[in-house]
Amino acid sequence: MATDPSPQIPMRAGSKSSNNSVHPVDVETLPVRTPTPIIYREIKHFKKWIPWLVPAFVVANTVMFIITMYVNNCPKNSVSCVADFLGRFSFQPFKENPLLGPSSATLLKMGALHVKEVVDGDQGWRLITCNWLHGGVFHLLANMLSLLVIGIRLEREFGFIRIGLIYIISGFGGSLMSALFLQSNISVGASGALFGILGSMLSELITNWTIYANKVASFVTLLVIIAVNLAVGILPHVDNFAHIGGFLTGFLLGFVFLIRPQFGWVSQRYVPPGHSSSARPKFKKYQCILWAVSLILVIVG
Repeated sequence: MATDPSPQIPMRAGSKSSNNSVHPVDVETLPVRTPTPIIYREIKHFKKWIPWLVPAFVVANTVMFIITMYVNNCPKNSVSCVADFLGRFSFQPFKENPLLGPSSATLLKMGALHVKEVVDGDQGWRLITCNWLHGGVFHLLANMLSLLVIGIRLEREFGFIRIGLIYIISGFGGSLMSALFLQSNISVGASGALFGILGSMLSELITNWTIYANKVASFVTLLVIIAVNLAVGILPHVDNFAHIGGFLTGFLLGFVFLIRPQFGWVSQRYVPPGHSSSARPKFKKYQCILWAVSLILVIVG
């Protein structure tokens, strides 16, 4: 007689007397372990920000220049003006202001930096207001174009809070340096704040040196840009002391505000649960040393 080759499944009777149905024996099976999905999240230190503060600074400086030209009112206060068709927004004669801008008296009235007014007149607010004034159209265009090119990239990488602090504090540091060494002339312009941004770019490159791919190329390129901009300070009517003061201030602030964690520490954020990995420090020792020294110098200075 032929036998059934299929395996025999053990059977058991129902536990209730009223139920005569037969059920297969429960076969124990091991649970299938599904891999835990890796949830990728954006690390706050490397997130991309939408730049809006740097363009706002450009708009604010432009508005201040327009207001300054309105207050200047060249046709009323001067015999001849450049671009008479602009009415009260026309510029002072080239002999008086070759940058196509207002008179020195108007700039002083609007808040230009003058040591005598700061010391004798107790007008320390001029150390801030002078950073929002410009001597002319050429001066404004040069500073604002540079700020857009440099500042937007940094704000996209580090956010508006840190870049805004570097801009404002560097401008104040440039004004202090200018007040110490340029005591006879007035000083205006966002050059100190702009050079602070340049200085912070250099310190950011130094403190985050290990995570850069093209280290030497980036370093040389940045040094050339800084050298060219500092060389412009040799020209007449340019306040190089504000450039140097702003640069040094921004250089120190860059070590404090623009420090990045190491890739090894960041990669630990993406390790699935249950996988062991050696703990790695968030920052290198040299980064911590530069951060501490720079913070002390900024506070003491």
